[in-house]
Amino acid sequence: MKTKKYLFEVIFSVFVIFILTSLHNKSFASLYLNNLDFDVKVNSDASIDVTEIWNINIEETNTLFKTFKTDKTKYSSISNVAVTDITTSNEVAFSQINQLMYHVTKNCYYGMINKDGNFEIAWGVGLDNSKATRKYMIQYKVEDAIAKYNDYSELYWQFVGNDFEIDSSKVTGKIRLPQKASNKDEIKVWGHTEDLNGEIYATTEDTIEFEINKYKSGRFIEIRSLFPTDMIYSSNRIYNKTILDSVIAEETKWAEEANAKRLKWQRNRKMFSYGLVVLYIFLSSVFLKNSIKASEKAKTITPYKKTINVEYFREIPRSNSTPSQAVMILKKSLNIFTSLEIGQIFSATLLDLSLKKCIEFEVSPTDKKDIKIKILKRYDENLETSEKLILDFIINVAKEQEVITVKELRKYMKKAPTKISKLKENIEKSSASEITNMKLYDEQRAKEKLEYETKSIAFIVFILIAVGMGSLWFLNYVLSPKIILYGLLAIATTGTINLIFAGKVAKKLQPFTDEGINESEQWKGLKKFMENFSMLDKREIPELALWEHYLVYATAFGIADKVIKQLKIVYKDLYDNMDMNNYGYMYLMMHTDFSSNFSHAISSSYSSTLSSGSGSGGGFSGGGGGGRRRPEVVAVDSHYKY
Repeated sequence: MKTKKYLFEVIFSVFVIFILTSLHNKSFASLYLNNLDFDVKVNSDASIDVTEIWNINIEETNTLFKTFKTDKTKYSSISNVAVTDITTSNEVAFSQINQLMYHVTKNCYYGMINKDGNFEIAWGVGLDNSKATRKYMIQYKVEDAIAKYNDYSELYWQFVGNDFEIDSSKVTGKIRLPQKASNKDEIKVWGHTEDLNGEIYATTEDTIEFEINKYKSGRFIEIRSLFPTDMIYSSNRIYNKTILDSVIAEETKWAEEANAKRLKWQRNRKMFSYGLVVLYIFLSSVFLKNSIKASEKAKTITPYKKTINVEYFREIPRSNSTPSQAVMILKKSLNIFTSLEIGQIFSATLLDLSLKKCIEFEVSPTDKKDIKIKILKRYDENLETSEKLILDFIINVAKEQEVITVKELRKYMKKAPTKISKLKENIEKSSASEITNMKLYDEQRAKEKLEYETKSIAFIVFILIAVGMGSLWFLNYVLSPKIILYGLLAIATTGTINLIFAGKVAKKLQPFTDEGINESEQWKGLKKFMENFSMLDKREIPELALWEHYLVYATAFGIADKVIKQLKIVYKDLYDNMDMNNYGYMYLMMHTDFSSNFSHAISSSYSSTLSSGSGSGGGFSGGGGGGRRRPEVVAVDSHYKY
């Protein structure tokens, strides 16, 4: 049906937006750092001792690791690596191994040159199929990290590279110099990051601190510092020249570029903010306008309504009703079939065809599972199309034979998912056409309802979700989060009002006519009566012969087992002495599992339809312990500008 198609498109579109937004905001993150903290001790021999504290949320990850690009002009080597789990007071020092491993053994680590020629630190976290928050301390020494010039010594280190793949709520750091300067003015510091949302300063005469908030993966963080050259006594990177003037010129140029970028960014943020305000006002006005239209439209519609009230109904509402028609009218829906329900319709229609002498059932007295269907008529002009479809289906399976077993029919159905799907579709279409011709259903109003729901309700839901997600996407681009908060509140409020009025119109456009609604009430009353008849006064219980007709619809409604259970209690003596010759399919229903036969077969058929499109292959997907090894590549001193 068209409604399904439109709703599927809306849901699919929302799903795509959700996935894109999630990928944008979370950067594929199954890992997230609550805080990444660096503690750097600068030594007088030009080395630095670095301690990193990773406070990290981990999910389905086997190994964490970090790599440093090898560059002998920036540093000579990395040594003294250690990894410790400091999540609790009972610290766990990881064991060092001297072997490269893609998945590192839990509580082990290595620090060595990898196959790419870069230095790599990796440690096993062992959370392949679980999640947890852990706190790791990674320690290492970098030799010759400080360059010594005539006037200043320089630390130029990239703490996080643009290949770092984990978001962090905060990145902090402290750099401690070998000794105190005479005053803080002798310490020059610059920080480079793409987000422009951090700060760096010399807090004392021998300490530098930096902090970056809301770090997004894929952005670098590097620190450059000049401090008195005599703090470094020896280094393999000594240059006989001064550096201060060239660094100031370079940093001034980059700062000007950064300021220009910052101003441009602020202008863009204003434009985004104004644009969102205009969008919110526009959508809110559209929703309010549509609400007014819907309110006016609702006043012009005279809804169909029921004119009877029944609790229990003991008659079959319409003697010529087919099982599929009855289910449609009971549910007041033209879209009723699932893989299970079409099996119920099939079984119920076979019972109905038996009553109409088109087929008859035979049950072996020695094997109650041996049920045969004998074809008495190959055509009956009095049958409805939905009944003819099932009769033709049986005839086609039986071919030239006059008798086919239920077992053979089930076997065929399991292997013919395409034909079952086509049968389902044709029964649905023919039944809808039949109740329309009987004036139980208003097709014109149904079209109007479909068009209104598609253009109004589905569109509103889509806009609310899409704009909401889009607003979250642009959260970093607007001047104030309040703009988004108030804007979303405005369109959510007006959109909800629109939905309420649209819902009223859709409800009034109920396409089942007065007669259709009344018949639906009768079917509901009959269903309730069949479910509870054993609790009623026995004088109100119909003769057993009438139950042959009742059971057709009990099967279609999916309550046959419940009804049969009551029949066995109410008619116990008759049940014990019942045979196939005298009681026809009443015996079949009460002594075999006929009512569930075709539901199971058709369910299997639909399962076959789903699995047949899954592609070839064998074995298990994944491997290696099932964990994800996400490389957090850190490029050292790659000289980025902003």
